Amino acid sequence: MFNDKSDLLTPSNSAIILIDHQPQMLFGVQSADRQTVINNTVGLAKTAKVFQAPIILTTVAANSFSGPLHPQIQEVFPDQKPIDRTSMNSWEDENFLAAVKKTGRKKLIIAALWTEVCLAFPTVSAIKDGYEVYIVTDASAGTTQEAHNMSIQRMIQAGAIPVTWQSVLLEYQRDWARQDTYDSVMEIVIQHGGAYGVGVLYAHTMFGGHEGAV
Repeated sequence: MFNDKSDLLTPSNSAIILIDHQPQMLFGVQSADRQTVINNTVGLAKTAKVFQAPIILTTVAANSFSGPLHPQIQEVFPDQKPIDRTSMNSWEDENFLAAVKKTGRKKLIIAALWTEVCLAFPTVSAIKDGYEVYIVTDASAGTTQEAHNMSIQRMIQAGAIPVTWQSVLLEYQRDWARQDTYDSVMEIVIQHGGAYGVGVLYAHTMFGGHEGAV
């Protein structure tokens, strides 16, 4: 069982929010490899699905300017329609704010494009409103490396906690003896975990390695 009284993230004390992972926003990304950002964001989305954590998907001007949510992310939640907005700060959108409140969670795990706008603005606003915000730095990106870095610093100074998508996945799993999610977590790692995933695949196929064994 998870200890929700600890400061660690669990599927039952947090919600995952993906903001504006859309073509037009991705075009402007210069702080990270675009395909890597997509890979990491899909991994984060699959983390929410496997652990049944609440997830909020949102876009900005999807039909008129920015395009749809990236299809690889939408495929993880094919029946969930993203909340479309006009505001750069999603925290100022009534439908988005209602969705956040509906989760009942005070720990928010947020990734967004761009870091300096669509991640920074709602993060600062949410912290001011009493939420604990975890910013997923490798599933977010900015228009320049400096823009990304300075925005991360700004959010940390405001009280945000920086994390990576794999740290969220493993913090949710926490114990390899949790067999109900073990296989699905390993599948996410193999598909999206880079060198770690290659190592897992090798261990599983070559000598039946299993992290839950003692």
